[in-house]
Amino acid sequence: MKKTKIVEEQPKFKSGFITMVGRSNSGKSTLLNTLIGTKLSAVTHKPQTTRDIIHGALNTVQGQAVFIDTPGILKEKHNPLAGKLTERAQEALKEIDEILYVVDPTKALGAEERFILSILRKLDTPKILVINKSDLPDKEKRFLEDYRQISDEFNATFELSALENRHIQPLKDKVFELLPYGEQMYEGDQITNIGKNHWIAEIIREKILLALRKEVPYTVHVEVRNIEEKTDIIVIEAVILTSDSRYKKMIIGANGRSIKEIGIAARKELQTALNKKIFLELEVETDRHWEERA
Repeated sequence: MKKTKIVEEQPKFKSGFITMVGRSNSGKSTLLNTLIGTKLSAVTHKPQTTRDIIHGALNTVQGQAVFIDTPGILKEKHNPLAGKLTERAQEALKEIDEILYVVDPTKALGAEERFILSILRKLDTPKILVINKSDLPDKEKRFLEDYRQISDEFNATFELSALENRHIQPLKDKVFELLPYGEQMYEGDQITNIGKNHWIAEIIREKILLALRKEVPYTVHVEVRNIEEKTDIIVIEAVILTSDSRYKKMIIGANGRSIKEIGIAARKELQTALNKKIFLELEVETDRHWEERA
């Protein structure tokens, strides 16, 4: 009797790139960190904290979804950095598989939303509307209904809290449902396109923005100059660049108080993330041309 060979069909693998767009401070970076389960992108309450295109790969039994965090859209005149970051966000919409449009219901549909929607309406890419900050009281979400009214322009709409990790799983399920079948893009333990130096620099820059609040505008850039990993400690040398000497004084603070506060906060987070003792050496320099390299 002839035996029948049974061939087990391998499950199909879904994969693709999902670009996250939205106005500044809508919560895209917080959402990226929550979706991936680790901190990749700096998060503050200040507009345009994100300056670079940051990838975060989510691996599940269904496949791999690579989320792309982009700089927030900020329609501000006479701001070269804002214009450059907006161009980066637009560029990230090319040749991708899905779009997450992240909105903040505490803010009215303004020039930024109209600009983003004008771009999205021209694209055939599957689009998901993410109404963030559902954890806030109803009285603060004054424009929630306005965003709900544009939901028919999207393949799906989700109301969630990226900060509190609420209602995230339904969004993940829909993302994978809309993704095409493909190949794995990030292999092994790699989940992002940014290296350790960049990631450490982002942590430090985040602490600068949080510590100095409104005193220093977006004149700050951080470069990690050297990392030395020893048996029981990691030694990190970094420089904080600012475009004006008066901001340098603010960053250092009276008797070095501000720079010390920044260093303590950054070191604490790095030690938790890397599970190792950190020695962090910070210097502050004036460089009027750092924006040209950003």
